[in-house]
Amino acid sequence: MSKAQVMSSLPGTFYRKPSPESPPFKQDGDPVSAADVIGLVELMKNFEEITADVDGKAITFLVEDGEAIMAGQAIAEIES
Repeated sequence: MSKAQVMSSLPGTFYRKPSPESPPFKQDGDPVSAADVIGLVELMKNFEEITADVDGKAITFLVEDGEAIMAGQAIAEIES
């Protein structure tokens, strides 16, 4: 079993859902595909999609919804 980390390319605020009323893109434990959007990073009212980048059996988020993050910070781990 190996784990890959998903890193943020930007500093900003991490969101696990597309809008406050929407369900999260992914929940802890969900399987993921490389192209799946797992969250958004907001920087100065611009939103950048964060994708899984790898296929995996389960995702575990390392930051909370609405948490401030730094560029290069690990957002999630994906178990393959």
